[in-house]
Amino acid sequence: MTQSAEVSQDGVITGPPGPARKNFMDRFIDSIEWVAAFFVGVVALNTFLAVFMRKFFAVTIPDYYNFGQFLLGILIFWGIAATSYRGTHITVDLVWANVRPRYQRWIDIFATLVLLFVVTVQTYTLIDKVIDTKNGHIVTMDLGVPIWPFFLVSWLGDVSAVLLIAIRTWRLIFHPEDIHDAKIKTAE
Repeated sequence: MTQSAEVSQDGVITGPPGPARKNFMDRFIDSIEWVAAFFVGVVALNTFLAVFMRKFFAVTIPDYYNFGQFLLGILIFWGIAATSYRGTHITVDLVWANVRPRYQRWIDIFATLVLLFVVTVQTYTLIDKVIDTKNGHIVTMDLGVPIWPFFLVSWLGDVSAVLLIAIRTWRLIFHPEDIHDAKIKTAE
């Protein structure tokens, strides 16, 4: 059901409110989520093509298994980035659900700071893996494709996770009204 436009006494045409305008941060967050969604599609396509070619044509795509592993790693790190900001990952909030909203916010801030620390350390340590893989000239078995770019894209997903968790922390502390978490029903 759509609302029709009306004319006010001042002669101004009014209608239903338009979509909320997104700021730069919201568009940045959405773009990272789209990248994660893209990699879900790429992993699914790789798997489908490999099974289809093997089943109907008895042909194995060279390095499909290696590419699948590397793409899955990319998907995991970009998925961490996407879920870390939204707060829609699986959680067990027994204490959080039973305290007042003020304390819920403090618990959210503490948990997000811990997550920020852990993912930052992980990101710092993973860059060594990217550098070592590049310097080691490690390639795939069949096609001889260097694997360090896959590691680099995974690491960029981890960097994105750090950025999004930092944005979430900032918003939790200074602009809690900008957090768009899924609403959780408190325990009864």
